[in-house]
Amino acid sequence: MPYLGIDLGGTKLAAAAFTDDGEILHRESTPLAGRTGGDVGALIAQRVGELNARYECRATGICVPGLYRAARGTVWAPNIPGWDDYPLLEELRALPDGGRRAVAIDSDRAACILGEWWRGAAQGASDAIFLAAGTGIGAGILAGGRVLRGTGDVAGAIGWLALDRPFHRRYVQHGCFEDQCSGPGLVRVARDVMEGDPRYDGALRQVGDAVTAADIFAAYEHNDPIAERVIENAIELWRMAAANLVSLFNPELIVFGGGVFGPAIKFLDRIRAEARRWAQPIAIEEARFVASALGSDAQLYGTGRLAMTCVEGE
Repeated sequence: MPYLGIDLGGTKLAAAAFTDDGEILHRESTPLAGRTGGDVGALIAQRVGELNARYECRATGICVPGLYRAARGTVWAPNIPGWDDYPLLEELRALPDGGRRAVAIDSDRAACILGEWWRGAAQGASDAIFLAAGTGIGAGILAGGRVLRGTGDVAGAIGWLALDRPFHRRYVQHGCFEDQCSGPGLVRVARDVMEGDPRYDGALRQVGDAVTAADIFAAYEHNDPIAERVIENAIELWRMAAANLVSLFNPELIVFGGGVFGPAIKFLDRIRAEARRWAQPIAIEEARFVASALGSDAQLYGTGRLAMTCVEGE
């Protein structure tokens, strides 16, 4: 029997039916199209119900862009209005077959490392970390073959790593690391630097308020001085974060993924070389730094593997 995976993002819902060896039988994507609160929950329930009816899936795995509070079955997802403590598990249990079909819910960062462990760059590893940098920053942490979730299911929220001084009030919302090194973080830093350099009249100034992370990477390739400052700052913080993760967890490898580590993957050798200066010396020699093998599908594959965990040992 197949397994169903559901990947909820900030703008779309992706779904796939998997065989038990990770082959995709069917996949689809549905835009959230401005849905909020209960409408997002209803969309998930609808897709789960329809796909289970079509494929008779044995179990369902779902990842969410935030925290899944396992003790309560609720979700905190800051990019989805109305999802401060949303009762997603209860909604799924209310489906006609909700009582007999197994379901597992977890964070998107946990799904990323599960996906890479199952079908990607971390296959065979017992201790591995997925460092995801995109709209936000997070880490899926596999330790001793198990995903770390923490007391309140918050483990891996590395956007809040304290890597710079002084403290700024905006760090409260998303953390110091994410403030500077996520996609929106790169934009924030670029705007701050441009504001402090009124003589700059380069490519990023021409774009104005519409500047994006992609614009910054493009300008960097053309030796734009503001883009260079932004990217060099990010490389410094990426390497410090990686060094801290290596020293804390002694992983076999760190997998770098997310939208930012499309264009930023070219800096991976530099990040590792700089991390060697900061990390515990034995641990850093044991750790490999690699690019995601699954790219934007890491979370989706992770939900398939998450579904399998529901029924293992039966």
